Amino acid sequence: MSNGVYKITEEFESKLADYTGARYAVTVDNQSNALFLALMYEKVKGMEITIPSRTYPSVPCEIIHAGAKVKFEPVEGTTIKGAYQLHPTNVWDSALRFTADMYIPGTHMCVSFTGPYKHFKLSKGGAILTDSHDAYLWFKRARYSGRRECSYHDDNFDMLGWNFYMMPELAARGLLLMNQFYGAGGKKKVNEDLELPYPDLSKFEIYKQ
Repeated sequence: MSNGVYKITEEFESKLADYTGARYAVTVDNQSNALFLALMYEKVKGMEITIPSRTYPSVPCEIIHAGAKVKFEPVEGTTIKGAYQLHPTNVWDSALRFTADMYIPGTHMCVSFTGPYKHFKLSKGGAILTDSHDAYLWFKRARYSGRRECSYHDDNFDMLGWNFYMMPELAARGLLLMNQFYGAGGKKKVNEDLELPYPDLSKFEIYKQ
């Protein structure tokens, strides 16, 4: 660890950014926390945010934890596919999308490496893809208890952050696994969007607060 940063984590993030076409990638311990940080950066408190009624249950949880209200948009059928925007924010839930040059400019795309169905099976983890330098710097401090990239003996604490950083052991494994997404000559491989069934969350009172 050097100046508060694991070099292996930075290498993994650099590889993620290259593959997805994002300017920056910031890894965290899971995608739910990636969504939360992105929403907090967007200052969504008091807003109404629209998401599909069928999605992973942590999505409305993170919206509510960030101080916003959830509005569910009906979904035809029982599945959702690929990525979707948390309207009207710049935050995207990309748990079911991980492919070459997937990044949408001007957004904070939250990707997931957790679970047996993902293209990137890291066992646990997530990342925020962004092209904003200010957001990138904020996410890096926010995931690390508000700390700067220096020893906490030397830091001037002025930010309340969270303990959301990715363990370096996972980052090291992730860096190795990234090789599967590159072919001969370093050509990026394309993955199809995943499609999974989810319950209709609009039926549950807990998300209506």
